[in-house]
Amino acid sequence: MSEPKPVTPVPSATILLVRDGAPGLEVFMVKRHYQIDFASGALVFPGGKVAKGDYDAALADFTDCDPGWSTDMRALGAAAIREAFEESGILLVRPEGSDDLLPAERLPELDRYRAPLDKGEIGLVDMLRAERLRLACDRLVRFAHWITPKLMPKRFDTQFFIAATPAGHLGQHDGRESVDSVWLRPQVAIEDRRRWSIMFPTKLNLMKLSKSNSVEEALAAARAYNIVPVEPWPDRNEKGPIIRIREDAGYEQTWTLASDVQRG
Repeated sequence: MSEPKPVTPVPSATILLVRDGAPGLEVFMVKRHYQIDFASGALVFPGGKVAKGDYDAALADFTDCDPGWSTDMRALGAAAIREAFEESGILLVRPEGSDDLLPAERLPELDRYRAPLDKGEIGLVDMLRAERLRLACDRLVRFAHWITPKLMPKRFDTQFFIAATPAGHLGQHDGRESVDSVWLRPQVAIEDRRRWSIMFPTKLNLMKLSKSNSVEEALAAARAYNIVPVEPWPDRNEKGPIIRIREDAGYEQTWTLASDVQRG
């Protein structure tokens, strides 16, 4: 009997929103709703699938990004910014004609777009056009690239980005896909395992982030990374069944017990 064909991974984007807090570098994370069918109850970075509107050709007229980015990468950048806004209220845009990011005072008037965007009732370009805004994809730095293992029933091809949070954008979970949110130091999230449910990829990216002490250091480190696609696979060692990742991906840990993969 032949094995079933792997499911094609769905393009998705995740964003590490970072800031310099009193105790050091902090990252914004949300707790997934328990009724969500993927990573339910887990502490994650904001993110999700690329929506049809993220590929809208009209977005090119409302986007600032690296000229070397492909159409697909621009869509992933748009998805990262949109998902961050939907899940946290943090919005990486700039007013038309300005080099500065959106001032925090304008966020309350834009909050009404979060739910319609999440439900697909409007596209990102509709909000940008109506509010005379531009996506600040030029503030996104690639951080990692993960692909869900083969033979999983749901698979995602996920680009991780990192970005400095605009001044005054405090963040607040949406109450739909996420039920809680927190700013915390990466090392705290890793160490406080009894409080947080953290999946293996999230843990490894927190470990990667924890090497930096400030936003400036984190962005500089990310720009220097050699980003390679990480697609975990099942293996076995003296501990028993494990999940392994490639050795050249830049992570200190390259395997975990299969029984621990859902909690790092």
